[in-house]
Amino acid sequence: MNFPRRFFITGTDTGVGKTVVSALLAAGLNAGYWKPVQSGSLQGLDSAQVLKWSGLDPARILPEAYVLTQPLSPHLAAEREGQSIDPGKLVIPEFPGRLVIEGAGGIMVPLNREMLILDWVKNMSLPVLIVAPNRLGVINHTLMTASILRQAEVPVLGVILNYGINNDHVQAIEHFTQVPVLAQVEVLDVLSPRVLKESFLRYFG
Repeated sequence: MNFPRRFFITGTDTGVGKTVVSALLAAGLNAGYWKPVQSGSLQGLDSAQVLKWSGLDPARILPEAYVLTQPLSPHLAAEREGQSIDPGKLVIPEFPGRLVIEGAGGIMVPLNREMLILDWVKNMSLPVLIVAPNRLGVINHTLMTASILRQAEVPVLGVILNYGINNDHVQAIEHFTQVPVLAQVEVLDVLSPRVLKESFLRYFG
């Protein structure tokens, strides 16, 4: 898989393992990592997890544009803190090399009362990689996400199924979306730079 210089990782929902996949790709590609909007910071920063798991140079972990404390949709988390997310502050940082950009939840999550994550991704001309959990319901959620991206004319790089192996899911998703399933990532009991780099080579090498 020849990954583009910069790409966006979205999930079919929250809690599907986007950060683990982001760390795996960042470690394997020796890329930069950027999460434009972090909500739920009281529970920790995704960027800190990526730094720990990937073993990247800290200079490759780019600072968030917004850090919001509550584990809510970005538009609600911002409003709880008396602010609104300004798309003008979500300019992709200059970075020499590949850059993995992780979203918040799914592609239809609101950033503010006027803009969805989908709108921002389209405006930034970013190709998208879909992360979905390999469990009951994954076909429906992946097909819906792919359909929304196609309707918006946003290029989809592929799908990564997380947390297990199910070839029936792969067959259905590829058949109905005409989008490749790039990998089925098994549950990684240990998350470390060595494990992530070895996993990257196994799945994408």
